[in-house]
Amino acid sequence: MDQHFVNTPFESNIPVILALIGIWYNNFHGAESEAILPYDQYLHRFAAYFQQGNMESNGKYVDRNGNPVTYQTGPIIWGEPGTNGQHAFYQLIHQGTKLIPCDFIAPAVSHNLVGDHHQKLMSNFFAQTEALAFGKSAQAVQAELEKAGKSAAEIAALVPFKVFEGNRPTNSILVKQITPRTLGNLIAMYEHKIFVQGVIWNIFSFDQWGVELGKQLANQILPELADSAAVTSHDSSTNGLINAFKAFRA
Repeated sequence: MDQHFVNTPFESNIPVILALIGIWYNNFHGAESEAILPYDQYLHRFAAYFQQGNMESNGKYVDRNGNPVTYQTGPIIWGEPGTNGQHAFYQLIHQGTKLIPCDFIAPAVSHNLVGDHHQKLMSNFFAQTEALAFGKSAQAVQAELEKAGKSAAEIAALVPFKVFEGNRPTNSILVKQITPRTLGNLIAMYEHKIFVQGVIWNIFSFDQWGVELGKQLANQILPELADSAAVTSHDSSTNGLINAFKAFRA
């Protein structure tokens, strides 16, 4: 993947394409988050890994010249594996009011061959991306309900709730199998995507000043927790929380 990124023209360069797609939805369509949805339990912490990788890198409001940016930078990254997510937050992705571009990742070959389990999992992988892209029209819903023998009144009542608008953006990333090499390629792909977006946004992706302030304040607060004396050195909210903490432990 490193060699691909360095040597491949932009129009065929996977990290560059992913970066541009992300910027398109982030900066031109107002998407505030991106979901990473792996259909493989071995990648169950993959989205969390890139919460750190992406948000710590591109969560910046100052450009490389030290000036506040006038555009959106890094998105919120989140996600869960496979059908766990389907029964948790896919409702919002399909029919909610927020635009959430999604990356679907899946292997063609499973490490755990249990009956037709993987085929069932992959049928959901393909179905979800199709449903997000094309949805279901009111006409299709009506025909489905008529076939099910619903009355005209029931159909009229149900149709608005069963329509899917579609046109929800997704990327499908299909690999042969999750192996160390495949995992490394996926990690490198997202790392290069983050770098490209940082260059386009003109921000420094590889510093993390945003984590410093909390550490500095924690170093000030730690010795204040060593005794039962009331604390007055912070804002009223923080003083109140620290003193309540001490009272609970008294």
